[in-house]
Amino acid sequence: MAEWHLRPGHLTLGELRHLLGGRVRLSIEPAFWPAVEDAARAVARIALRGEPAYGINTGFGKLAKVHIPDARLDALQCHLVRSHAVGVGAPLDDACVRLVLVLKAASLARGVSGVRREIVEALLTLYNTGVLPLIPAQGSVGASGDLAPLAHLTLVLMGEGEVRIDGCVLPAREGLARAGLAPLRLAPKEGLALLNGTQVSTALAIRALFETEDLFAAAIVAGAMSVDAARGSDTPFDERIQALRGQPGQIEVAAAYRRLLQGSEIRASHRVQDDRVQDPYSLRCQPQVMGACLDLIRNAARTLLIEANAVTDNPLIVDGGEVLSGGNFHAEPVAFAADTLALAIAEIGALSERRIALLIDATLSGLPPFLVRHAGLNSGFMMAHATAAALASENKLLAHPASVDSLPTSANQEDHVSMATFAARRLLGMCENTRRIIAIELLAAAQGVDFHAPLQTSEPLQAVHLALRERVPFLEEDRVLARDIETAAAFLASEALTPMVAELLPSWKPEWRAQ
Repeated sequence: MAEWHLRPGHLTLGELRHLLGGRVRLSIEPAFWPAVEDAARAVARIALRGEPAYGINTGFGKLAKVHIPDARLDALQCHLVRSHAVGVGAPLDDACVRLVLVLKAASLARGVSGVRREIVEALLTLYNTGVLPLIPAQGSVGASGDLAPLAHLTLVLMGEGEVRIDGCVLPAREGLARAGLAPLRLAPKEGLALLNGTQVSTALAIRALFETEDLFAAAIVAGAMSVDAARGSDTPFDERIQALRGQPGQIEVAAAYRRLLQGSEIRASHRVQDDRVQDPYSLRCQPQVMGACLDLIRNAARTLLIEANAVTDNPLIVDGGEVLSGGNFHAEPVAFAADTLALAIAEIGALSERRIALLIDATLSGLPPFLVRHAGLNSGFMMAHATAAALASENKLLAHPASVDSLPTSANQEDHVSMATFAARRLLGMCENTRRIIAIELLAAAQGVDFHAPLQTSEPLQAVHLALRERVPFLEEDRVLARDIETAAAFLASEALTPMVAELLPSWKPEWRAQ
């Protein structure tokens, strides 16, 4: 297993994408340990002096004025963790939990959280051995960070709760034994440092960011193939049109469409005799819509990369022992980033659904009704479009911003919350919906291209068409299309089209591709 040294505060999106799979052995670069150890010693000195310091020898939240006797400081941290382990619902998947472990370890290793080195090393050991805490997905409002889910993670370090190893759920103590760890007794502030922070919402949002990048690429390719299938015009992609508006995403996306369609025999055959003046918006306005989506994706990526490298627990130990109480745990940046990703995901799917509707409509596309011979006897893509419409409609509801919804908690001490965890969690379901919409469009567009034979589409689109046809044959007569849709969706989930689009958009270089 390859060794991978984390540099806290300097993580890249490429690194995080790679670490989702758990195929490496992690450690912290040695240069970061002195700061971790200094902060832990500072907390120990504060606890020894007995002066009130939030989270070290006081209660939490509304109970911050309650002083805790020295003899009860260890119990204080244990009670905190147990009382906050109130998560419910299905557990987070393994990839997300791995990312949470990475983000939490990297944050604590910045050396301002006041935890001992062994806490950080224990988190990395869980990652390295595949002993993954069972973390319920629901229960966080993104206020003092992801308190409930991170409490379930911390329970495991204490030998309580449950873990999952290769899909099997086991008691935490058994999982720790397999990882070569003994249950930890938390020192002052360590429970709070582990519970505070935005690592769960950030991990969920980053996972969705990667999924969205792949969906964006797939939709560009499917949209270009739909243009050819519908004998659409490539004039709307002219660089002069885009330059006069000046939106950067639009300019780059239009260039990708031009390159994807260059050399198409289908388009060339219709330049003269096609009497249509303008195509419907779903074809013609792709640079404008998809370019705007690209801009949103980029903005979200910037925010989430900053958050992945941030210190988001409270209080913080700085300048040799000064305790600063603030609000870095408030996950509003993550919530906003997740909400904008939701808009992009929904719009990518909505535009794709409209192109499917165009292709099956013989009056608009010039293709056989519902993209099948002997329509009437055969229904072709009629109901496949209905599925796409259902998924697009579901995404519209899910795209409602979560960040505008705040319910005060903790007896009004936490009187404004971000709802970032739900904002991020709902994105993966939206991505699944949009992936299946694009899969249906790709099947429909490939069917349309087949009807233009012997004329061929462009070379890049021919390669995509061939790859799809190796998996799904031409629809000669009605069959169960559900299987075809899932096969096409799996093809898209393999990231097969992302390198093609990354190559066509020189300035769009998803950082993970450089790894």
